[in-house]
Amino acid sequence: MPPLVLTPELRRAAQRCIWFEPPETAVADPARLAAYVLTYGSHEDVKALRAQVKEEALRQLIDAAPPGIFDARSWAYWNLMIGRYETPPMPQRAL
Repeated sequence: MPPLVLTPELRRAAQRCIWFEPPETAVADPARLAAYVLTYGSHEDVKALRAQVKEEALRQLIDAAPPGIFDARSWAYWNLMIGRYETPPMPQRAL
């Protein structure tokens, strides 16, 4: 997946969803940013992400999502949206 470009729309999405760090830092980790946007973002935030991320790239970002960000509902929804009708287990922390 190519790096994300920090457009004004994606900057606003990053500021809203990952308020505790600068957008430039958030965009450096696309899988983490995508997980936050897909879990906590508004429709406009998701549109800003999807403007750069097509379906196959979205699948890769969801597969690479770090544990502890997605909630069960968002995980099930976004896996359904990428064509996974049996939702895989949520990301788990390795102990």
